Amino acid sequence: MQHSLVPVVSVIMPVYNAEMTLEQAVESVQAQRFEAWELLLIEDGSQDGSAEICARLSLKDNRIRLLRQPGNTGAAAARNAGLAAARGRYIAFLDADDRWLESKLQRQIAFMQETGTVFSYSGFWRRHGTDQYQVRVPKRVTRADLLRGNVIGCLTAIFDRTYFGELQMPLLRMRQDFAFWLLLLEHCDEAQGIDEPLAVYNVHPHSLTAGRARAMRATWHMYRTHLGLPVCLAAWYMSHHLMRRILRG
Repeated sequence: MQHSLVPVVSVIMPVYNAEMTLEQAVESVQAQRFEAWELLLIEDGSQDGSAEICARLSLKDNRIRLLRQPGNTGAAAARNAGLAAARGRYIAFLDADDRWLESKLQRQIAFMQETGTVFSYSGFWRRHGTDQYQVRVPKRVTRADLLRGNVIGCLTAIFDRTYFGELQMPLLRMRQDFAFWLLLLEHCDEAQGIDEPLAVYNVHPHSLTAGRARAMRATWHMYRTHLGLPVCLAAWYMSHHLMRRILRG
């Protein structure tokens, strides 16, 4: 499939051992009504058939570019490789086990251009097996708001690189997206949200109890080590974060 459109949006997708879900994720990008995109597949040292799938997909559609990492470098480093290679004005993220609804880019880019916002996000469906529920999001969020709990799903975030420049994700093994949103919000007043589900986040067994405990430890590490917050302030933010988790279920 040959396209000559200059990419307006660069979609960054780290790929690691995702052979079962990768093609569906890529197809959800190819199905977008907004067609001026490029998709950067960052192959991160997979041990299954993901690398071969990436190569095949990139040969079939010239909007798909394959980047290879030197071994398994982790999501933050893989996304940073994508950021360094991106050509689009807008940067979007999608993991290889999630997918977008076909109106996602069209709706969100139009919203950003109409409102002048430089950082946006949307609601999404959270799916676990055959069960799903809609994750609602606020119309706007500041850095102070976000410190009390991340409301920006990585699969929904889009930012304008002409405004932010060459910022990169902190090299954290987990919560690097949360830390990156906080970094972006140091440079703008707020991010704006579309309270409509424009993507589907798939919950896996490792994302449940054990995964949640690991994620909470990673959040604490981000507050204390990466952001350097005092114990009392980090604990205050963690209490808000935990309450949000409990209410969300």
